[in-house]
Amino acid sequence: MSNAVPTPVIGVIGGSGVYDIAGLDDVRWEAVASPFGPPSDEFLFGRLGDQPMVFLPRHGRGHRIPPSEVNYRANIDALKRAGVTEIVSVSAVGSLREDLPPGTFVIVDQFIDRTVARAKSFFTTGMVGHVALGHPTCERLGDALEEAVAELGIPYRRGGTYLAMEGPQFSTKAESELYRLWGCDVIGMTNMPEAKLAREAELCYASVAMVTDYDCWHPDHDHVTVEAIIRVLMDNADKARSMVAKVAPKLSGRTEYCPQGCHTALDTALITAPDKRDPAVLARLDAILARVLGG
Repeated sequence: MSNAVPTPVIGVIGGSGVYDIAGLDDVRWEAVASPFGPPSDEFLFGRLGDQPMVFLPRHGRGHRIPPSEVNYRANIDALKRAGVTEIVSVSAVGSLREDLPPGTFVIVDQFIDRTVARAKSFFTTGMVGHVALGHPTCERLGDALEEAVAELGIPYRRGGTYLAMEGPQFSTKAESELYRLWGCDVIGMTNMPEAKLAREAELCYASVAMVTDYDCWHPDHDHVTVEAIIRVLMDNADKARSMVAKVAPKLSGRTEYCPQGCHTALDTALITAPDKRDPAVLARLDAILARVLGG
């Protein structure tokens, strides 16, 4: 098991416009291979000041991949291989609360996963692991993001439950009302299994959910359209770029593992006996298991 603390590298997963940040230097697009298949796109590597950054368009440039077909395992595995240690996820969501109007940024801290058609774990027969997900986001990253959006004057809410639906269709009104009864705050299609896989990969993960609409429960917003969402999404894009630029220096200079345990999540997670571990599976998990098994 390695005790070396890696240099912080911030990965940003979001829309194609999020990486167009003033002051981003040493920019290059580069493909990163994964044994789990192709990631959504090439990665954009760069630096903000002294802070290394890696950007990934979740749906590919031009938004060509629907939520259910995003290769979440390849994305997270490849980010790990690229040296990323903390992930800031930026995504568009619908609001399930009157007091979270379009334009609000919600720094999510809980999820309900209603997706059904996605591979949700790196682990499989031959190497089983069970990570803790009681607190699925990194509080330290959340603190830095809250500071950033507050300094920028962006309307925000700290804490909230994200209902992850399969999509690509939007909710029925009955579904939307059900999720409101469950106490959910926002609804989206992409943060699961992304957050689960980030924890398995021992990466800090924080989610900023940018509200674009009221979903279909609201009497004045009962027909969600792509046109309406894109209009607000474009308004949010400038704020998201500013947020990423503002938060980068706040996450620089870390010299210890995350105190919440994100970077050491596998210490007590692996359950398969060493003599029963499948070498082929271990080879596929070489990046995920490098710290705990060496390599």
